[in-house]
Amino acid sequence: VQLQASGGGLVQAGGSLRLTCTATRSMFVINELHWVRQTPGGQRDLIAGVTKRGRTTYADSVKGRFTISKEDAGNVAYLNMNDLKPEDTGLYRCHAAGLDFDNWGRGTQVTVSS
Repeated sequence: VQLQASGGGLVQAGGSLRLTCTATRSMFVINELHWVRQTPGGQRDLIAGVTKRGRTTYADSVKGRFTISKEDAGNVAYLNMNDLKPEDTGLYRCHAAGLDFDNWGRGTQVTVSS
């Protein structure tokens, strides 16, 4: 499964963005999908995750502001980000794991100005 993230950009604090993760295979084969923020130093922070059955998890810093979702019958997952803060800035990558794969997409840059 190959992954492509899109939807990033430059936004002012308090603004919103919607990130899209497009997979080359159906969400049906993905057991877990995560959005991870990567800093220029290489640190990776788990932002949100969703299981095949739809169970979601969030980092404490984004609870109530971000929502992860996926199209069960399709090949797309989303991360809706509201009330963005400068500390949300980073490269957002999607990661997917299934029975025979564990792959990362290249990411999309999100920059939040104060």
